[in-house]
Amino acid sequence: LLGVPMDLGGGRRGVDMGPSAIRIADIERRVREMGIGFTDYGNVHVAEPESMEPVEQKARFLAEIAECCGRLRARVEALLVEGCLPLVVGGDHSIACGTVAGISSYYHGRDERIGLVWFDAHGDMNTPETTESGNIHGMPLAACIGLGPKELTHLGTVAPMVSVENTVLVGVRSLDERERRLVHESGIRVFTMRDIDTQGIHRVMEQALDVACSGTAGFHLSFDMDGTDPSVAPGVGTPVRGGTTFRESHAVMEHAADTGKLLGLEITEINPILDTHNATAQAAVELVLSALGKSIL
Repeated sequence: LLGVPMDLGGGRRGVDMGPSAIRIADIERRVREMGIGFTDYGNVHVAEPESMEPVEQKARFLAEIAECCGRLRARVEALLVEGCLPLVVGGDHSIACGTVAGISSYYHGRDERIGLVWFDAHGDMNTPETTESGNIHGMPLAACIGLGPKELTHLGTVAPMVSVENTVLVGVRSLDERERRLVHESGIRVFTMRDIDTQGIHRVMEQALDVACSGTAGFHLSFDMDGTDPSVAPGVGTPVRGGTTFRESHAVMEHAADTGKLLGLEITEINPILDTHNATAQAAVELVLSALGKSIL
């Protein structure tokens, strides 16, 4: 486990406490009970927003976020060298730029590429040119496929970090207008909540994982807790009604585990300030266990 207590990428405070909430929810004991080795590597250092003001309004705190993601990239790559499965806990979703850069850099060194499954209520496909808010947590998926500021797109040894041919967005139900056009133009595969409603989560995940695993060493799963319905995860900064149920969210993780090709896992956007009795972090821990192979029988 590697925590990234950063909330510079969002528009409201609180997600910096996400790593602590996950630890309080007893993730280490729960994972160890599965017979899996677990090491908590602490937190990546993050600058404190109280001590600064954003310079660039179209990409707020860009320099500070890029610096943190650079440190995260190095830490993630080092974990892979040690033979670990990185479990990165945020923090807002902008941290994914560092996580994906670390994983893609490691496998690029082995002449392999990676896939990316992005589970989120939002597209996270804005750039400084399309953003309405200037918040970088709405830009990381774009950065991972090479769109946006070089401070984020070129964090690792390979750019783009992932090919659009192996990138999948699952669970989306809220897109800005200009972002919607960028999603269409990018060519990434998208499964909206309507697709989940009509096809079912199992068929959607089968297709999504086929895309992410085709010709790759495996895939990274970046899981934003706001992809689940607010009734399951109330403690998120940007809740959107109509998300996946708790059971559907488990199915996402179970399908990921069944492939045997999970290269990294990331949980983002838990905001304890907005939560009820740490319910969102507790749900996140249950989902992590499913991704690590826990099953009903």
